[in-house]
Amino acid sequence: MKKIFYILFIIGCFTNLFGQKKPTLKQANKLFERKAYVKAAEMYEQLGTKKEVLQNLGDSYYYNFQMLNAVRAYGQLFFEHKDSLKPEVYFRYANALKGTADFEKGDAIMSEYLGYEQNTPKFMKNITRNSAFTYKLVLMSKNKNNGDFGISFFGEKVVFASLRNSENASYGWNERPYLDLFSASVNNEGQLTNVEPFPEEINTKTHESSAVFTSDLKTMYFNRTGEKQVEIGDQRFASVKIYKAEFKDGKWTNVVMLPFSSDQYSVQHPALSKDEKKLYFASDMQGTIGSFDIFVVDINDDGTYSQPRNLGENINTIHREQFPFIADDGSLYFASDGHQGHGNLDNFISYKVNETDFSKPENLGLTINSEMDDFNLILDYKTGKGYFSSNRTGDDNLYTVTMEENKLLFAVEGVVRDKNSLQLLPGTTVKLFNEAGDLLEEVIVGKDGDFVFNTEPDKKYKVMAFRDFYIPAEAYFDTSEKGKVYIDLEMKVESYSDAEKNIKKDAEGSFFIELENIYFDLDKSVIKPQAAQVLDVLIALLKKYPYMEIEIGAHTDSRASDMYNLRLSNRRAASALEYLVQNGIERKRLRSIGYGETRPLIICPKNDCTETEHGINRRCTFRIIK
Repeated sequence: MKKIFYILFIIGCFTNLFGQKKPTLKQANKLFERKAYVKAAEMYEQLGTKKEVLQNLGDSYYYNFQMLNAVRAYGQLFFEHKDSLKPEVYFRYANALKGTADFEKGDAIMSEYLGYEQNTPKFMKNITRNSAFTYKLVLMSKNKNNGDFGISFFGEKVVFASLRNSENASYGWNERPYLDLFSASVNNEGQLTNVEPFPEEINTKTHESSAVFTSDLKTMYFNRTGEKQVEIGDQRFASVKIYKAEFKDGKWTNVVMLPFSSDQYSVQHPALSKDEKKLYFASDMQGTIGSFDIFVVDINDDGTYSQPRNLGENINTIHREQFPFIADDGSLYFASDGHQGHGNLDNFISYKVNETDFSKPENLGLTINSEMDDFNLILDYKTGKGYFSSNRTGDDNLYTVTMEENKLLFAVEGVVRDKNSLQLLPGTTVKLFNEAGDLLEEVIVGKDGDFVFNTEPDKKYKVMAFRDFYIPAEAYFDTSEKGKVYIDLEMKVESYSDAEKNIKKDAEGSFFIELENIYFDLDKSVIKPQAAQVLDVLIALLKKYPYMEIEIGAHTDSRASDMYNLRLSNRRAASALEYLVQNGIERKRLRSIGYGETRPLIICPKNDCTETEHGINRRCTFRIIK
């Protein structure tokens, strides 16, 4: 679409390639400024790797949608000059990469541009699952090189713009013919038939495109590129304007330019509201938020027009919003590369909120959007059919669209990350529970840290993430909210050692709860009052974290036989365990083990430790199992 979009408002009519055998940068820049991108690229290819050369070379290919060549030029530009590039170059490079389906690198560059992470494949997958409709597509012409786009309803027929008139003069943008308007029928297979050009009253020696008609087919609004080139800054261009024509006595007449058109900016892609009292269009006039915004004017009863009104930041971005279409229910369809999408122009919908406002735009998903430019969607809700334009095959082409109710898969998916480091946590167990708390399904996440569960409509669920030595995370959701059938969760789990100061990790990688020592009298396993106070702290911690499991290890001094000490330590560990059970801790969360004298804190080679040192060796330890 880029090939067409820019020629509609800037005519690159510099058709004479300079006669010098060795081009100069000045010559190439002159071609570039006049939008003669094909010939400009030929010159830049011979001019080395300066920053200006590589950027203009990449832009020349980008604006003609030669994305592989654009990626090559931008790639070298970023390799040699990345630190000095303007943000908009990041945007174009990212979209060029996406245009070649290199989403990993494209998202990385776009994330740098936006300042936050972008994951296009995941976003589009989720959007597609949440979309109310999918779209069946049929290519409308067997010849994919006609450059057809900008389609509209015309009674039982359609009207569209095309480069198919080879008798027209060519223009410097891409060495193709000028655009004309054509009418056609659409057969049962969804293909164009009986294609006829509009008469010379409409089609002139410049570009005509994007026609729209009143319901009685007696009034037509369309685009025409001005013959006069205007110099603005260091560039010369001819703007696109909206014209009105009337059908009288079997022909189109009274062709007049609308008063808000100008030589200084472009107004394009007219669209009528159902009551035909409002005219929507795209423009780069003063008051835009970005490149092109969508505006609206009121059509007064006396045939005059109100001042153009910008639809605002909810619809418009700093990039392109174009090709508006108003459905029978008042919904606004449009194309944008500023809202998150698959890459380049995508089709969006915004629902009518009131007479002046529309809802937040929603991407229409993968069945109608691609990594290329997809735009100019028009739909007839009564038949469930429509048309749109795309350059996914190289040139702009028209497609017949059939709306089909999306066979929605109710599901929840997400990823598991460490709460503090945000690192993915493969190996984590994620469980799905119903409203009653019954376990429905569980999975162990893979290297990507992600999980997915199928769900049912109008149900409530809980998802929990479990990992050894981590506090389980939980999230609640339901599938009753309209349009929210595919839910994306980010489960963040926190390790016990990050959450609690008295939980430590030893040199062997084991996690221990650090408490005051529990001392036992010589040859005894009875829990003393002081020991009970320490165990009460442990009980509080275990109740705080109901999924924590621990091992209670008991140790003795070395003043008896190995077997005696082993048996004594087993009794002491068991005694501590029973104290915990008696105070409300589930037995299945506990394990006791006696180590005897095998793991002393203080070594007594000849059993020559002091009484205090022997007392230190008589202790309990609390190791976290999971």
